[in-house]
Amino acid sequence: MAKYHVYGIGNALVDQEFEVTDAFFKSNNIEKGMMTLIEEDQQHALLDALTTEFGVKKRAGGGSAANTIFAAQYLGANTFYSCNVANDETGDFYVKDLTEAGIDTNLGHDRVDGVTGKCMVMITPDAERTMNTYLGITANFGVEHINQDALKDSEYLYIEGYLVTSDTARPAAIECKKMAENHNVKTAMTFSDPAMVQFFKDGILEMLGTGVDLLFCNEEEAKLVADTEDFDTAKEHLKSLAKSFAITLGSKGALVFDGENEILIEPHSVTAVDSNGAGDNFAGAFMYGITNGLSFEQAGKLASKISAEVVSRFGPRLDAELYNQFKAQVV
Repeated sequence: MAKYHVYGIGNALVDQEFEVTDAFFKSNNIEKGMMTLIEEDQQHALLDALTTEFGVKKRAGGGSAANTIFAAQYLGANTFYSCNVANDETGDFYVKDLTEAGIDTNLGHDRVDGVTGKCMVMITPDAERTMNTYLGITANFGVEHINQDALKDSEYLYIEGYLVTSDTARPAAIECKKMAENHNVKTAMTFSDPAMVQFFKDGILEMLGTGVDLLFCNEEEAKLVADTEDFDTAKEHLKSLAKSFAITLGSKGALVFDGENEILIEPHSVTAVDSNGAGDNFAGAFMYGITNGLSFEQAGKLASKISAEVVSRFGPRLDAELYNQFKAQVV
């Protein structure tokens, strides 16, 4: 039996959340609903503008795969997360967040000098999240940050699609996937954001390689990777990329494919406040489920419940004790 249910690799970013207006996007030339990479000077200017006009709503250790690992860990999975943060205050905050959750990590006291990545998460009244991200040192994630012993002792490797933007992280993810396959560790990947498929499609396909055991995406990402506006065509295309998959459909719930059967997962009705982290938490809850004896349908129902609850609150994840409370309502 493997020590870890899920071994994740991804960007390490400290999220700073703000409640903003659409007018702020227009006046600052920000594309709504997308993740946009920015430089450090842009980040400082944006942070000043956001703090002055709106004030910080919440601060949390984040990154797409990190949110997934937190969710899986809080639900009862054993997890490991490999990433890269600097030896600065923000990096200290990030490491403390991981270790207090019980997540094992490659991060220690030997972190190098630099700037830990930050993500400005802007939430509009319609609950849509828009992100401007300065990657900082996390863009230098490489093979040296992978703990091969922990990877070999894992049931699943989980790869974050955002790694495609870095010329060091992308090859590291590809190499990590090869390591996993050589040790019979199953592979899972998320596209993370429509922009990753739209602007970095060749790199995404390179990371997928010959395919993965499990793929996570939303409806828009599925259509983008298949170059189609037809959902049925898109889901059939995904079967050429992954042995199984889960497609989140927003207010329509989700569709999961277990390798043989397509299963529609009903949505949970909530008042949407903040969509940040919803897809990540869906993946975390789903991976907890399938590595702890649940069927794809049961895991999908749990993932739908958890992601809905995340949408109903501010921040990229729930308070730790809430995960098991909601798990008890579904499982």
